[in-house]
Amino acid sequence: MKKNIRFLSLFITASFFVQPLFSQGIMTANDYLKAVSDVYATISDYEADVEIEAGKSTMQGKVSFKRPEMLRIDFSEPAEQVILFNGDDLTIYLPGSSAILDQSVEGASAASATPQGLNLLRRYYSVSYATGQDAEPLEEGSDEMVVNLIFVRKSASEAFTEIDIAVERDTKLIRRVVATTPQNDRFTFDFFNYKLNTNISDQRFIYDPPSSANNYNNFLFSE
Repeated sequence: MKKNIRFLSLFITASFFVQPLFSQGIMTANDYLKAVSDVYATISDYEADVEIEAGKSTMQGKVSFKRPEMLRIDFSEPAEQVILFNGDDLTIYLPGSSAILDQSVEGASAASATPQGLNLLRRYYSVSYATGQDAEPLEEGSDEMVVNLIFVRKSASEAFTEIDIAVERDTKLIRRVVATTPQNDRFTFDFFNYKLNTNISDQRFIYDPPSSANNYNNFLFSE
């Protein structure tokens, strides 16, 4: 799960304003995606609550992002777990295992909330509407209205065969991301309670894990 989570951070702050149908006309999914990129490029930082479902496991926490590519998730469930990316290095603290996982990803496409991130998504995935450009309920019985996009990989080398993204109509923010692996494992990310452009300090992205924990370097490429 840890390997797949890092690929999803690039979707966190995408947003788009959906006008009423009578005024917006027809917009292709690719045009919609470009509009998403244009809008969220104006977001310099944000905080939000996040819930992650992976199989039978559920995780909860608060995510912080600052451009160009700093990301931190502080979990309340599991308590004290932390994921931090500072632009060059990925650090994951697992309190239950008393383990610190470190990985240098300098030069990788880990920019989580930039127009370049969505441009990469457009390059490696084919995008379409799930049912059309009209907003629809997030799920049955929900009063949250979203536009649903489906991304299907162009190459077998991509980590996910399909990525589904639900964009809120009124708040201009991504509400849900569902990513499916070739093994049909699904990872669902729900984002809510956004706070945008609050001038988050760089200090927010400095983390000193407990010195008593065991350190594992280059864990993404280790057997």
